[in-house]
Parts: sequence; C-alpha cells; structure tokens
Amino acid sequence: MTDIKNKSTFSKLLSGFALTSALLASTAFTSANAEGKPNIIIMMSDDQGYGDLGAHGNPYLKTPNIEKIGKQGLEMDTFITYPNCSATRAGLMTGRYPYRTGVTAVTQVDHLMNASEVTLAEILRDNGYSTGIFGKWHIGDNYPMRPTDQGFEEALVHKGGGIGQAAGPAGNTYFDPILEHNNVSTKYEGYVDDIFTEAALDFIDEKKDEDKPFLVYLATNLPHFPLQVPDSLADRFRKMGLHEDNALTFGMIESIDYNVGRVLKKVKDAGIEKDTIVIFMSDNGPRDRRTKNDSYPGRWVANLRGTKTSVYDNGIRVPFFVSWPGVLDKGIKTDTMGTMIDIMPTLLDAADIDIPDNLEIDGKSLLPVWKQEEDTTLDDRNFFVQMHYGPTPFKYMHFTVRGQKYKLISPHDFPHGILFQPTDDELEQVLANLELYDLENDPSERINIAADHPEIVEEYLAQYEAWFDEVTEERDAKGIQRIHLGSKQAPAVNLSQFDWGGPRVNVTNNLGHWRVKTEAGQYDVSLDLPKTEKDGIAHLQYHDLHLQQPIKAGQKHVMFKNVTLPASEGNFHAYLKIERLAEGPLFVDVVRTDLD
Repeated sequence: MTDIKNKSTFSKLLSGFALTSALLASTAFTSANAEGKPNIIIMMSDDQGYGDLGAHGNPYLKTPNIEKIGKQGLEMDTFITYPNCSATRAGLMTGRYPYRTGVTAVTQVDHLMNASEVTLAEILRDNGYSTGIFGKWHIGDNYPMRPTDQGFEEALVHKGGGIGQAAGPAGNTYFDPILEHNNVSTKYEGYVDDIFTEAALDFIDEKKDEDKPFLVYLATNLPHFPLQVPDSLADRFRKMGLHEDNALTFGMIESIDYNVGRVLKKVKDAGIEKDTIVIFMSDNGPRDRRTKNDSYPGRWVANLRGTKTSVYDNGIRVPFFVSWPGVLDKGIKTDTMGTMIDIMPTLLDAADIDIPDNLEIDGKSLLPVWKQEEDTTLDDRNFFVQMHYGPTPFKYMHFTVRGQKYKLISPHDFPHGILFQPTDDELEQVLANLELYDLENDPSERINIAADHPEIVEEYLAQYEAWFDEVTEERDAKGIQRIHLGSKQAPAVNLSQFDWGGPRVNVTNNLGHWRVKTEAGQYDVSLDLPKTEKDGIAHLQYHDLHLQQPIKAGQKHVMFKNVTLPASEGNFHAYLKIERLAEGPLFVDVVRTDLD
C-alpha cells in the first residue's frame, strides 16, 4: 500500500489531521508492468445533489443503476467536494487543494489550472494506462491546459463550464452539439449525454482487449444549466405536477442513470468486472437557486442546508459509490468522511503506483476504508473549503473547516459578490459571527453551538488560517496560468470572454484581456464583434503594438492580417470603441501563419 506522509507546514496545528504529501521512493514517472492493475472508470455528474437519488429519499426519482454501484460495492455517505465545478475537478485530478493549483472559481481566469500540475491521468498514462476523458473538463480550454496536455490520450469534451456559455461556440445546445474531439471542433448528432457515453463505451471496447489497463473519466455535463432534455424523459415528472425546472432536472438525472447502466453493462459483457474500479460521484450540490431570490419549488435536498456555491453541506456533500468486485465487499455503507482530493492517491494506491517524489499531495488514500481495514489516520481529520468569485482569495470570507463531527463555517449569502478586499470592520463582523455545528447530532446544520464551544472555534480557526496562508502563498508564487499563442502544439487559438480577466470583468463583464505567452512570429487575428448600431474602431494591443481598424454598424467580423508578435508574456487586448467606453469582442481567433 502506498505510504503517504504529511509534510505540510501547518500540520503541527492539526494533531492527527491527515492532510498528506508524498515522500516516496519514486523519483520520476517510470513505466510499470501494467499486468494486474485495475481498469478505472470515474463517472461524475454536474450539479447533482445528495438528495437527487432515490436511495436518499427523493420521492420522485428512481436511480437504480447509480445505486447498483453501491450495492456491488460501497457507498461513502459523507463525501465532500468543493461547492463549484472547476475547484472539484482540479482537486480530483491532482489530489491537491484547488487554491494550490490556481483554481478559485468557474470562469474568467479563475478556473485556469496551472499547467505545471501533475494529474492522475498523467501518472496513470506514464505507468502504462490508456486514458480517455468524455464530457466536462472545465479547468482550461487552451494550450497548455487542455485535457490532452494533461495526460489524456483521447478527449471528447465541451468548452468552458457548460454548453451554451461564453466559451462557445455560439448557439450550441445539448442537442446535436459541437464538441472538441482531440482539440478539433466537431459537430455531433444526438443528445449530449448519450454522445459522451457512447464515446466512452467505444473507448472501453477498443481498450478492453489490449494488454494494458485504462482510465475512463466520463464527466457528463448533466444536470447543469441550461435545463435541456428530451421531452420523453421530462414528461413523467411533468405529469406528477412538478415545477418545470424540477421536471427537466429530474429528466436529466434519469438520462444520467440510464447511461450509467450502459457503462455497467459494457463492463459486465466485456468480462472485466473484477478487473475494474467503478466510481460514481457528483462535483457539488444542486443549483437550487436560479437567482439569489428564486428557488426551485419542491426540490428535494434530503434535509441538508444550502445550495451549490454554499459551504453548507448541501453545497459540498455529494453522492459517492464505488465498486471493485472481488476486492471490495458488497453493500457496504460508511460514514467515514472522504473528499475529492482523496481520489487520486486512492486510485494510485489501488493500482500499486507510487506518487512521484517531491509531489505534494493533500489527499489521503481511502483504500483502507473501502476494504474495511482499521486505519486511524482518517480519524478526526479536517477538510478545508473556501468559495468566492474572482482570482483573489480573501481570508475569512466564506469558508468551512469540515470534520467528521464538527464543522466551522463563515457563511455568506452571495459568495459571487466577494470581489474586493473586505474592510477590517467587515472582517471583524465575519469573525464575530462564525458558526459551529455538531454534524453527528445536527446534520441539517440548524443549531449553531459556537458560543458553547469557543475552544473548538479557536482551534479550527487556527487550522484554517494556517491552511489559507500556505495554499495561497503557493498559488501566488506561480501566478495565473497563461494561454500560449503561436505554439506548435496549438498554432490556432480561440480566445473567449469565458477566459478573460481584468477589473471590468468582475463588475460588468463587458471588457477584459487575456493573459498570454507568445511565440515570436506572424499572426492573423480576427475578432467576432457584438451587435453594433454605430460605426467605431476595432483595437488590437500587446505591449508596444497598437493596431486599429474602422468598423461599420452591424459589422460582424474584423481581421488584422500579418501581425508580428514578439516572444513575450503579457496581457493581450482586443476591443472596440463605438463611443468613448470600450467593450470587448465575443471571440478572438489568433492563428500563427509562419509555421511549417
């Protein structure tokens, strides 16, 4: 079993707290004999809450295929993620706290994972695995952050955080979508959940007879907004009289369950059940609130508090099932807390692959829990979550220290509004109103016991402060990951509003710039323009370069040809001025033209 030891600087504050980093014998990625190593299938849904399962008391949903994984193996009933998409995905892929990786939120520069991060896919690939991702990536669309840059040999994904978002392409829907197949935009026919699943099934068919194991990461974008699903799946819930949003959401979850069943059948029919670890989980809690003043009527949340983006448990406690026939007993349920940063070290442990030396891992192997072995190293550990918007984390703002029994919370009603450094007066108010809950006796987080246990509040607060200082210092030292322009790996790059940054992005989202690294060369740069009713000027700026072209009212595109860019790093600006206040384009295509 992999021995993972903690060398975090704040560990002295944590007593038996088992955040971990690796001190292992391996000094590099070295290929290992793949014989006997398990296949790995990770299926992850998007915004499916703990209560969105029949087994968790949902009075409307039936999810037999998802639950079958637990019946064939184990359910972790207390599995904790981050309350937003990108952070959970970065943590799952790296075994590290998202702040370390550069990820703070879900759009603009906030979701760009640093390319220096070593992913589960990279380690498995370098140890003899075939690796494929099908669905949602959401930690960088451009080189060097794409899934194919981070260890996946086969990739069928959508851009950004969801189909229909500003990452493009414009007008894309869940039906007959344009997806990225190995970095090439390709039009598909059918419903998106089926398309991703079929690609994963084809990958399993292709790899099952090879003399090497495989990793399948099937990360559906369901039931994330927009709520789009065939009527045949939603009508059953409409007939129950449910709110339309619930009918659509539950129809999407039935699609998920159906496709999980297809994967399980494929594994069984291929005769590889005993050789395959199958995991199902969600990335965060349900998006219960469409706006801060509007809720889904009647959404079942299993008596948990909060929503997606909240650090209350309904935002971060998700379904988790795992099977590995012949290794794990059937029908086991454990309350031992697991977290998304534990997945990577657990799976490497199961595959008997050492974590590379000098790679600092925060997660802990859950294999002893899965095998029902005694392992006191998981007792009384705490897990840290913080959620805000924008690239700069602010200490004390909307965090939780989540333990097996106790949970300290700094709540916030609108974490997307945490954009600027709070004043000292505001921070004093935050610290005066921390909440503490006894989760064993109050899983709904209704009875605040902070005043009765100030010693626990102070202990957990000290742990949080040490954690925050460490992970943000590492992130700040690396800086925000830059998009590479002009590389041989990606000579054509599409820049979208989804990936831009700048002071107006967080306020109006009408103007931003892109943090880039450029190779010296010749480029064609084209701008897709928003609807304009007056003539204006299109601008292109990068360091000393400043080009301008007139545009006419209603013009949709403008091209800057034969632009010479230096080898450099900086902020790449493209904008138009109709009157005095500039606004950004919808997309910018940057194509290097002087490569052979």
